[in-house]
Amino acid sequence: MNKAGKKEKFYTPKSDKKFQEHERTILVGVFLPGEEEEEAMEELGRLAESAKANVVGTLIQHKDRLQPGTLLGKGKVAQLQEMAIGKNASLVIFNNDLKPMQERNLSKMLNRRVISRHALILDIFAQRARTKEGKIQVELAQLEYTLPRLAGLGIALSRLGGGIGTRGPGETMLETDRRHVLRRISKLRDELDKLEKHRNLLRRGRKERGYMIAALIGYTNAGKSTLLNSLTASGVLAEDMLFATLDPTTRKLMLPGNKEILLVDTVGLIRNLPHELVAAFHATLEELMDADILIHVMDSSHPRVREQVEVVHNVLKDLKSDNKPVLPVLNKVDLITPQRLDELLVDFPDAVVMSATKKIGKDEFLETLEDMRDALKRYVQPGPENDMYVYDNSGKFIPNKIQKESMGNFQAG
Repeated sequence: MNKAGKKEKFYTPKSDKKFQEHERTILVGVFLPGEEEEEAMEELGRLAESAKANVVGTLIQHKDRLQPGTLLGKGKVAQLQEMAIGKNASLVIFNNDLKPMQERNLSKMLNRRVISRHALILDIFAQRARTKEGKIQVELAQLEYTLPRLAGLGIALSRLGGGIGTRGPGETMLETDRRHVLRRISKLRDELDKLEKHRNLLRRGRKERGYMIAALIGYTNAGKSTLLNSLTASGVLAEDMLFATLDPTTRKLMLPGNKEILLVDTVGLIRNLPHELVAAFHATLEELMDADILIHVMDSSHPRVREQVEVVHNVLKDLKSDNKPVLPVLNKVDLITPQRLDELLVDFPDAVVMSATKKIGKDEFLETLEDMRDALKRYVQPGPENDMYVYDNSGKFIPNKIQKESMGNFQAG
């Protein structure tokens, strides 16, 4: 309940029969003073939906400090238990990051499975991974997250069953001992190292064949995959859900001047992305670091698009890719009013206005991308072993390596 005594509702569950048949779930958020709850709970609901949960209830508590053992106060735990029984819910998902002890305490008190937003995102990634590399990355992230939670986890799973938060490539390791898990983690890291070397060879090959690269980046569900499909007819899965696609996809794109560029679709970003996933998907995110141009796709219909843009900018800073040329795209303009568009163009005056589904703004996008490509007349980019790679005036890659010390104060232009 809020201060006015009205029931708080930040996420509207889907009512169709398909979702009614999924795991009945209650969402919980505990917020300290000054923390934004509406956005957090709405996004948690979308994540739960992406994991095929049937959200039947929401519980929120505001506290000056978190309870170390349960996050919630005793009264709220009792209220949550009553709600779970009344709603016949088998799963409780907390928006907060839960420590292993807190998960065990809450699961025991509620006699239900309890997971965090962190574990929920891992579960979604486990469902979405399709390639060998993607599956290895997800399993590694799952096992590193699970390792400190092994004590008592097997008992909890045997009593409460599987489901959301226990699926994916790493689920068969949950009830084994720490030594086996550690050995598996070591093996997965070795496999990832080999795949990363192979990916680096592919990147280098693309450069040596003269291709320039544009990477699609953006908050999850901003429409990157839909845009890729619209431009290249690639057939990549594109649905209205968070993390609909996970594995990176590369396609050739023909620009108006009969020039080619490689278009790379990368994994969608989200606030507070679990650090295990950031580490495991480092090689995939390196596609951004290797790109010549970043195409930042923004969901103009989202009420907090500015906050989403800030999340993307922060990730680019972490990857040291925030100095690359960026083509901003305001996508989904068919879903907003002209007044809303005018407001956004004040904040993003250089953005191309588009609707990937309606193919609005496609010609302007292609022309702008071609102009950016041509503007990189002698764009210098670091390569393996600190060599420098150079493009000629047409954007064609010059294979000869030029050592750093001979470049002086060379500038793009």
